[in-house]
Amino acid sequence: MTPPRDEFAAHCVELLSSVGPAHAKRMFGGHGLYLDGLMIGLIAADQLYLKTDAQTLPQWRDAGGRAFVYESSRDGVVRTATMSYWTPPDEATESPDALRPWARLALEAALRAQAARVRKPAAAPRRRKPAR
Repeated sequence: MTPPRDEFAAHCVELLSSVGPAHAKRMFGGHGLYLDGLMIGLIAADQLYLKTDAQTLPQWRDAGGRAFVYESSRDGVVRTATMSYWTPPDEATESPDALRPWARLALEAALRAQAARVRKPAAAPRRRKPAR
């Protein structure tokens, strides 16, 4: 029997607790998982996904992880999108100690993403066209 979503989210928060204070927020029918104010993971369809980036992606692939993929439809056109969140190895979800190295990789990827956003210069304000 599959545990209810909130129970699974609580389990994932407990798994992440070895890295720091974690919490889950409901979003889009699943949960976002946060550590130190950064979203480092998500839960969709009772599956845990953790943040990746170009630097860590090879480790996730080598461990047999799967990317979070979803479909969206707009104007009758179905699009598939892949996000930078991947499943950790199955055995990593058995204990906080087993998930710790994967959670650290996810936190590092989230910190790099945050730093990249901070470094980007703000867009120049658009000038209004004079009224005629």
